[in-house]
Amino acid sequence: MEWRDEGIILGTRKHGETSAILEVMTRVHGRHLGLVRGGRSRKQQPVLQPGNRVDLLWRARLDEHLGTFQAEAIEMNAARLMDSAVAVYGLQTMAAHLRLLPERDAHGGLYEALSVMIVHLDDPDAAGELVARFELLILDELGFGLDLSQCAATGTRQDLAYVSPKSGRAVSREAGAPWRDKMLALPAFLQRGSGLRGDPAAIEDAFRLTGFFFTRHVYEPRGIEQPDARAGFLAALRKHHATRKAIAGDNAA
Repeated sequence: MEWRDEGIILGTRKHGETSAILEVMTRVHGRHLGLVRGGRSRKQQPVLQPGNRVDLLWRARLDEHLGTFQAEAIEMNAARLMDSAVAVYGLQTMAAHLRLLPERDAHGGLYEALSVMIVHLDDPDAAGELVARFELLILDELGFGLDLSQCAATGTRQDLAYVSPKSGRAVSREAGAPWRDKMLALPAFLQRGSGLRGDPAAIEDAFRLTGFFFTRHVYEPRGIEQPDARAGFLAALRKHHATRKAIAGDNAA
């Protein structure tokens, strides 16, 4: 068995004295693991870092075997991402979400989204929005997608302000007003085609929204906790926003 594909490295772990188990998200073959012989060598270690985009050759005697990878660098992103706590935790969060999906199942849309995000993940102002949207994509791939396109009660596509915790569907501000205390806030930047950016409060609302449905549909049924990296990512974002606010206050003074 043999194939060649492009992938983004999610992580590695030691195997034996000199080798490594490489975990990648590939364009065609989904999330995939393989053994890299000599993967802990000085030559290989810089290539086999999370966030790097690599050309992969996978070989195995049978399809169900772990198999071996040969990996060559296409884009070395790891050093840039390692300088940002937001980027490190963001990548770890997305890797944890991808592990919720079956190994070796193709998810081309998620690969393309991940490729775009790697470029911007060290920009904290963009990373919060991107990871929140990625979480919506993961929920959709898991079969628990939210319908944010129109109001569940009236069908309008205007002034959507809430999401029903029961149905996962958007609700307009007017229709949801009587139950607003029981609704989840829908940040405007999450609506397709809005062209809006998310401020810190909107980012918090977005992760509260996705976190609610991850807990209900994924974490609790599987008996698992939310990944520690997600909490780390949100903490790093809050620290960035607080620092920026403090600097703005000093400049104004």
